[in-house]
This record gives sequence, C-alpha cells and structure tokens, in this order.
Amino acid sequence: MSRFTVIDLPLAGLKLVERQNHGDSRGFLSRMFCADELGAAGWLKPIAQINLTMTAKKGAIRGMHFQHPPHAEMKLVSCVRGAVLDVAVDLRAGSPTFLKSHAQELSAENRRALLIPEGFAHGFQALTTDCELLYLHSMPYIAGSEGALHAQDPALGIAWPLEIAEMSERDQKHPYLTDQFAGLTP
Repeated sequence: MSRFTVIDLPLAGLKLVERQNHGDSRGFLSRMFCADELGAAGWLKPIAQINLTMTAKKGAIRGMHFQHPPHAEMKLVSCVRGAVLDVAVDLRAGSPTFLKSHAQELSAENRRALLIPEGFAHGFQALTTDCELLYLHSMPYIAGSEGALHAQDPALGIAWPLEIAEMSERDQKHPYLTDQFAGLTP
C-alpha cells in the first residue's frame, strides 16, 4: 500500500507529493518520507539535513535560494503548520523550462509537499501567520555554494498572492536574473 501519490508538475523533475493519512478514532499517521517510495519519484540520495522554519508574519517571503554544483540539493518541502505559496524556479541551463517557475499551495491541511530536484531555486510566501515548513535536503548547507535570486524579479514572473509584508535584508539584496544569467535569459 502506497503512502504517497506523486504527481508530475509542468517543470521536468518537479513533483507534487500528496501524503495519505491512515487513521481511526485516535487520530492519524502520515508518513513524511519513505526512501523506497520517493526513490521512484527521483529521490535517490540519503537525507543529509532536516530543517524546520517558522515564519511568523502573513505575507512574508523567504527565498529564492539554491546551492551551486557540486553541492546542488534536492528538497522535499512540507508545510506542517499554516499555509504557504511554495515556488520553484528551474535553473538548469539547457532545460526546456529554464527560468520558468511553478507555484503550489502547501498547507498543514492539504498535507502536500514539493519534491524539488537539483538545479532549482526555492522560496515561499506565508499565506497565514506562524507557518512552519519542514525541509528534507539531499546535501548539507555549504555557505560558499549558496546562490539566490531576487523574489521580486519581474523576469521570474512570480505572482505573489499577498502584499509582501516582510523580507529579510539578505533576501532583499539577492541579484536579479540579468545579473546572474546574462545572455542566458529567455
């Protein structure tokens, strides 16, 4: 019996993972990760790091973060409290969806997750207060390999649904596409 439904999304390799709840009068069990089942969806490496974030303010944005090769990472992102608009941007040069984005609502209620392959930037906007996201990473964080895009870059075409209430000073300083991918933008 599968604990997940995995759905291919418009960007190659990006997957929506729907967790199946199994419960009774006491409550439920929802599997967060299974190497065997998610291996078929493309997660082939061990989990190197697990992070939990809390974003207090509705409308706050975090992102758009990634790691450069050889430290590029897969992420499995789940919202365990509240709701977010989770966004992935394809940064794989040569990909037919290079610099395209996909947005997906993740919430504690819908129990969905995004399986984000290597070569994607990731960020989100909190749709409620006190959002908590659980991240599983295939690689540890390496400060010297960190990269980012500016979440408000018009070239990304991300339609953030709420007025931006807050961004970190660091995220506000992330470069625009023209600064990083000159000559490669569509």
